[in-house]
Amino acid sequence: MELRKSIYDIGRKAKEASYKLAILDTDIKNRILKSMAKAILKNAKLILKANEKDVLSAKKSKKTNAVIDRLSLNESRIKSMAAILEEVASLEDPVGSIENIIRRPNGLMIGKIIVPIGVIGIIYEARPNVTSDCIALCLKSGNSVILRGGSEALNSNAAIFRIINKAAMSGGLPKGAVNLIEYADRKAVDILLGMTGIIDLIMPRGGESLINEVVKKAKVPIIKHYKGVCHVYVDEYADLNMAEKIAFNAKVQRPGVCNAMEALLVHKDVALRFLPSMIKKFKNAGVEIRGCNQSIKIVKGIEKAREFDWYKEYLDLILNLRIVNSIDEAIAHIRKYGSMHSDAIVTENYEHGMKFIKEVDSACVYINASTRFTDGHEFGKSAEIGISTDKIHARGPMGVKELTSYKYAVFGNGQIRT
Repeated sequence: MELRKSIYDIGRKAKEASYKLAILDTDIKNRILKSMAKAILKNAKLILKANEKDVLSAKKSKKTNAVIDRLSLNESRIKSMAAILEEVASLEDPVGSIENIIRRPNGLMIGKIIVPIGVIGIIYEARPNVTSDCIALCLKSGNSVILRGGSEALNSNAAIFRIINKAAMSGGLPKGAVNLIEYADRKAVDILLGMTGIIDLIMPRGGESLINEVVKKAKVPIIKHYKGVCHVYVDEYADLNMAEKIAFNAKVQRPGVCNAMEALLVHKDVALRFLPSMIKKFKNAGVEIRGCNQSIKIVKGIEKAREFDWYKEYLDLILNLRIVNSIDEAIAHIRKYGSMHSDAIVTENYEHGMKFIKEVDSACVYINASTRFTDGHEFGKSAEIGISTDKIHARGPMGVKELTSYKYAVFGNGQIRT
């Protein structure tokens, strides 16, 4: 009962603050964001000290290397967090702008005014930088935010939040606009998911089990940052040197993130020329390969992939490999096993590239580029609150503009309907 009361109190204050934040002057928002960036840099040592506790605990609990990588902070990552706060301050403020003004035959002028969503709840796991990124994006878009991070990053999240919140309050941010649920109790998530009338949107960011739990229990609207079962398809018309670089980057550059490649599809006509060198490079990087029957015949030492492996988001140095007979078979595979996140084709054939773009129904579809570019910063949004794999309201990296809605403003001079 005490936990429920505490979280509802936070929610009510966030709701009240959202009304003030929605009309907060852009200059004030930008000034607060810049002061947050300075506070992050000034207090870097405190953040790193808190993060050390989380990393040590994760290692003692024998978390995977991918989890530890997502959890770990260093001076470079802290500088990046501060830089994102500065970048968000430099973005255009969409709130209050009027779009698509039309004049009706009766003289009415109708336009869409861009408005904040209201109160946004973020449920996320072991990535402390999400704390500052989400606060920045919600502040710039005029939304109150309630954060509930994973227990793995409890100390890191708390340190970042307190430093940012102190700077924000000093700069004139409405009290209650930025919030962090510091309770490790899983019941806190259940309470947030049931706060209809207070929370306007929940955005879950994490593993498949977290997303499924949120979808099952949520009574408030949600946008899913679902798992990233991302594919790279090496077409029969691919530049194989390019394909090797793209595939290696998509898997190895940072395997523990949602836009990393989990399955490599290779056309049968290039498999013999492409795979031996590619697999050798993967194995030298420590990648475990799980392949189809055909790929096992071409390259020795590959473990056989099981049916359920094709659906997996490994977030680790493990890769599924399948040889396909055509681009249609590659697309069919992605439709069956993919998660509608990010998928790429490597090809020099224009028709094949456009066919892939048209028929692969993922949030981000690439021709001749790594799936690792699915990221708010890389898309010019500075950061993202999540990467939506849904189709309604927003899709792909969600930046400031995607955290707004609209209302119709209708201007008349005495018109009545007859």
